[in-house]
Amino acid sequence: MNWYAAHLIMFFKYREGRQRSYPVWENIVLVRAKNEDEGFVKAEQIGQEEAADDDKSLTWGGRPTRIVFAGVRKLVLCVDPERRPGHGTEVSYNEMHLPSEKAVYQLAAGEPVDVTLNEVRMADELPAATSSHRLAE
Repeated sequence: MNWYAAHLIMFFKYREGRQRSYPVWENIVLVRAKNEDEGFVKAEQIGQEEAADDDKSLTWGGRPTRIVFAGVRKLVLCVDPERRPGHGTEVSYNEMHLPSEKAVYQLAAGEPVDVTLNEVRMADELPAATSSHRLAE
């Protein structure tokens, strides 16, 4: 059995009316599975369970909302997959490219910077997609 870090994308959707932006959470959860395929199935099950469609008291910005599971963004095989994760175990990572050393330190300080994020969908694949994002605190 291996340990995987599953990146689950959850978003808030208003129950009524127009919505101009969508708050999104990337929840990273540990999954124990025999292989990547089983890991994705288990991760999707967790995401579906975390979705809050029946909680009528949930609001965002004072408006009734629900949490929707959008999907598993990526699954990362944890370092030392044969051992239970513990202190210091790398459970996930993101690879990104920044335009300067100054931008690296701005990112580390929580300041907004433009980055190119290289995505890895499966644990053993090369980057599958590249996209640009603006990260802010």
